[in-house]
Amino acid sequence: MRYYLIAGEPSGDLHGANLMKGLKAHDPEAKFRFWGGDKMAGVGGSGNLAKHYKETSFFGIVEVIKNLRTIRRQMKECRQDVEAFAPDVLILVDYPGFNMKMARWAKEHGIRVFYYIAPKVWAWREWRVKAIRKYVDELFIIFPFERDYFPKHGIRPIFEGNPLVDAIEARRASLPSPDEFRRRHALDERPIVALLAGSRRSEIKANLPLMADLARKFPDRQFVVTGVSWLDRSIYEQYIADSGIRYVCDQTYETLAAAEAAVVTSGTATLETALLNVPEVVVYRTLWFQVKLQPYVLKVPYVSLVNLNLGRESVVEIIQSDLDITRAERELRAILTGGEKRERMLRDFAELQAVIGAPGASDRFAARMVELLKKQVR
Repeated sequence: MRYYLIAGEPSGDLHGANLMKGLKAHDPEAKFRFWGGDKMAGVGGSGNLAKHYKETSFFGIVEVIKNLRTIRRQMKECRQDVEAFAPDVLILVDYPGFNMKMARWAKEHGIRVFYYIAPKVWAWREWRVKAIRKYVDELFIIFPFERDYFPKHGIRPIFEGNPLVDAIEARRASLPSPDEFRRRHALDERPIVALLAGSRRSEIKANLPLMADLARKFPDRQFVVTGVSWLDRSIYEQYIADSGIRYVCDQTYETLAAAEAAVVTSGTATLETALLNVPEVVVYRTLWFQVKLQPYVLKVPYVSLVNLNLGRESVVEIIQSDLDITRAERELRAILTGGEKRERMLRDFAELQAVIGAPGASDRFAARMVELLKKQVR
């Protein structure tokens, strides 16, 4: 069968690639065309990569508005390329701003639509549920709590686990020991606290100054911020000067594997940290009026995927607009070795592992997709 996949971010490239491996295993005659990145190209062939996500990633409303002409052109190019390839199915991988528009177009042109990694409509933009119901043939979800959410809105989703588990397990054996990590990055012997400040310029600007203030309160710990290669190092350095914080790039899992604890912004990183069994505090800075509006705008009781999947507060979420570190300092001390919350949090993470599911989700999702498509052919 012919599969056209669209992923617009690094995480989508990773999960798209793992899904493609599963599709090839269950459909040896599979032919691919895709928007994605190097990982998807490694599975489906670089000649089948129509557009790299580095050309399509626009973060934040200002960047989107500035690049509207480019986005419209890319949308047109994508539609033409899908039409020329004539796939049996269009598989949309997360990336809802672009992919929901492609879902509508594909449905209107008689192309079967699978959405892999559902848009987070349970958190915001709930109006997208109606569009999913109308334009998506099969919705594949990766969070257990979504199994209750979507049926309430007339959508029967498919859950086979979380592909993040596969991504972590694939890396786990090669992760360095804490001592080896220290040697590689010339760190001292103090216990390490990982700082995951986000992967977007706006997130780093908001969160890293607070994290730098926090690091100064713990001279007996070595703080390490995990950078990403698509942002210049100088973006981080301007906020961590004179704080003692060390910078590493594209080493998130390696840093977490060596860490005693972590301070994390909201997002997938909260779940990755927990699945790597590292106690964490979630700290997220935003504008004061957004803090005030949060109870009215956010459709769920928590912002971290750890708490959402457990259905209770396991990791503390500190959402604020200022640089006050009083609560963050208290909560971080509570999860360091000997802290009163550390062992309870680690027990919660063991429960989370069971809730999220075992490795092999990518393959199980692929098997379901192939099964559904074969039924259609019959």
